[in-house]
Amino acid sequence: MDATRRQALTGAAALALAGALPRSLSALKPALRSDSAASSLKPRTVRPSRLQPGDTIGLIDPASALSEPMSVDVVVESLAVLGYKAKRGAHLLERRGYYAGTDEQRAADVNAMFADPEVRAIQCVRGGWGCARLLPLLDWPMIARNPKILLGYSDITALLLSLYARTGLVTFHGPLGTSQWNPFSVGFMKRVLQEGEAVTFENLKEIDEDDLTVVKNRVQTLRPGTARGRLLGGNLTVLSSLVGTAYLPDWDGCILFIEDVEEAPYRIDRMLTQLRLAGILQKARAVIWGNCTDCKPGEGFGSLTVTEALKDHILPLGVPAWTGAMIGHIDKQFTLPVGIEVEVDATAGTIRMLEPAVVGG
Repeated sequence: MDATRRQALTGAAALALAGALPRSLSALKPALRSDSAASSLKPRTVRPSRLQPGDTIGLIDPASALSEPMSVDVVVESLAVLGYKAKRGAHLLERRGYYAGTDEQRAADVNAMFADPEVRAIQCVRGGWGCARLLPLLDWPMIARNPKILLGYSDITALLLSLYARTGLVTFHGPLGTSQWNPFSVGFMKRVLQEGEAVTFENLKEIDEDDLTVVKNRVQTLRPGTARGRLLGGNLTVLSSLVGTAYLPDWDGCILFIEDVEEAPYRIDRMLTQLRLAGILQKARAVIWGNCTDCKPGEGFGSLTVTEALKDHILPLGVPAWTGAMIGHIDKQFTLPVGIEVEVDATAGTIRMLEPAVVGG
C-alpha cells in the first residue's frame, strides 16, 4: 500500500460508512434494494462478452493521477500492438491533488465507458487511491444493462468487488495499463479475455542461471487440500477498508485471494484480524495469498513476519491455503476472474477455472 493511498483510507471509510449519497444515487436506490440488504444480495453471475481483435478498449484513471502523460501513449501503442483500439476517458489526464481529477470527473469516465457502445472493455491505467470515493456516484442500473470487461488491480479492487456485488458482473484482477506488457501477463490476459479459455493458473517454475533450483515465484503450502468456490478478493488494504459498507459481495463459500504492497507485517496482521472479526475469513473454502511486495519487518526485534501473521489467521480456519501465487504488485501476474467458480489445489498452488469468464464466439 503506497503512502498516497494510506493517507486517505480513514476519511474514505468514514465517507462510506456515513452512506453519503448524492441525489442521483438516492433516486436509484429502489432498483438496487436498500443499502442494508445490498451486501447480502446474491445477484446472478453475469459474464461480459469476450474481447475480439479490433475491439475498442476504454482507458480510465479512477484513482491516483498519472505522473507522466506519456504513460498513456505507451498504453495506447501497446494495445495497438495487441490488435486493439484505445479510447481515452474524457478526464484521463485531469488532476486534483493526488487524484486523477475530482470524484465526479473520475466517476463520469467510469459511467461513460460503460454507456459507450463503441467500448468493448475497460482498462484502468493505474491504481493508487480513490476508487472507493466513486462508488456512490456510479450509475449502477446503467452498468448492469451494459456488462463489459473491467480490468485492473490494487486500488481497482474497490471497483472489481463492488461491480460484482451490485450487478453480478464478473470483473478481472489483472494488469493495469501502466503495468509491464510482458509475455506472461499478456498471455493470461488474452487467454482469459479474448480466447475465452477456462484457464488453470500456475506459477512459473523457472530456474535462473545463478541458482540450482526454483527460487522465484515459489509456492509455500500452509495447509494442503483442494476446494471449489467463487473466486473473490483483491488488495487486502482496500478490501478491509470497505468492510461494513454496502459494496462488498457475499463471501459464503468463496475462494479468497489477497495481496498487498508496502505494508508492515503488523498492518497485515491488523487487517486480517479485521476480516476475521467481520466473519469474512471464516466463510472462505480456501485462501490464496499472492505477493506482499516490500512488506518486510522493520529493523530490530519484535516483529512477526508476514508468513507468521498469515499462519496465525489462516491455519485455524482448517481450509486449503498457500502463499506465493503470482498475484499482486509484481511484473508477471495472472488475470483472475472475480466471481467465477474455480477449483484450487493448495499443494500444487493452482487455480483452475471451471467455466469461461467471458461469453461469445
